Amino acid sequence: MRRALDLARRGPAGGPNPQVGCVLLGPDGELLAEGWHRGAGSPHAEADALSRVPAGAAAGATAVVTLEPCDHTGRTGPCSAALIAAGVDRVVFAQQDPNPLAAGGAGRLRAAGVEVEAGVLADEAAALNERWSTSLRLGRPWVTAKWASSLDGRVAAADGSSRWITGVEAREDVHRRRSEHGAIVVGAGTLRADDPALTARDRDGALLPHQPRPVFVGRDEPSADAAVRAHPRSLLHVRSHDPHVALRAIAETGATSAFLEGGPTLVSAYLAAGLVDEVLVYLAPTLLGGDRLATLDLGVPTIAAQRRLQVRDVHRLGEDVLVVARPMLQEA
Repeated sequence: MRRALDLARRGPAGGPNPQVGCVLLGPDGELLAEGWHRGAGSPHAEADALSRVPAGAAAGATAVVTLEPCDHTGRTGPCSAALIAAGVDRVVFAQQDPNPLAAGGAGRLRAAGVEVEAGVLADEAAALNERWSTSLRLGRPWVTAKWASSLDGRVAAADGSSRWITGVEAREDVHRRRSEHGAIVVGAGTLRADDPALTARDRDGALLPHQPRPVFVGRDEPSADAAVRAHPRSLLHVRSHDPHVALRAIAETGATSAFLEGGPTLVSAYLAAGLVDEVLVYLAPTLLGGDRLATLDLGVPTIAAQRRLQVRDVHRLGEDVLVVARPMLQEA
């Protein structure tokens, strides 16, 4: 199952489908094939693994899958039926499918006489697809808000310059996390001040395999020579400052997670609306002073109304520190 989870991570994150991996084992435990889901419209992990063995070679095999085999016909057929047709004797899966449209594969398999074992490394599988599952439950993309600031909470100097507050290791971590989301969102202020490309890149500047869709929230059209125009994925322009409107538009693209890249006005609007599921704060050991704060008005009139967060992780990245936190109470 750990190998299946490793395979699942090769697939794109943040899209309409979960990350799923599959390992096929022969009757004697020998490895027959491996597979993983490569994105919407491509074969599911089980079908991918079955396609890598000759016809009839999976008879009596065990399929180890990170998610309950689907029982749904969409752009591809149900994996439960494919496993039955291949003659698989046993299916072991980690996480129950939370999607009511696709769930039920375990029942079909059992009805066909296939031995089914569920719940192996279930917590690890659920963590892998947490954003996708949360998006299903809430009916909107999972939202990660990120900012990099000085120790005194400033995101830019007095003249608006902000490159670079943090070091190379922190910036590399940001790009990796960008690639794990379906969309990356900025507002008009950030687009004007920084002219960001909104791509996910490695330390050498090369594009990472999975790119988030760039999203611009603002009424004015980005300039023809804006860096985001060269993004490998088409730009989504949301001509509304309402976070709910923007998230609906992002969801319509198939993205199940959104990475808020800034600036403070945009991030604060989502925080104030209770639409942020995770906060990433990159703290640099520097002081800037001034009024360029990381967040603006969050609708907190008294200390009793403060928005408490739970710190999930703290990472040292070179000279910088990353704090990963989540709201104490998740809000839809």
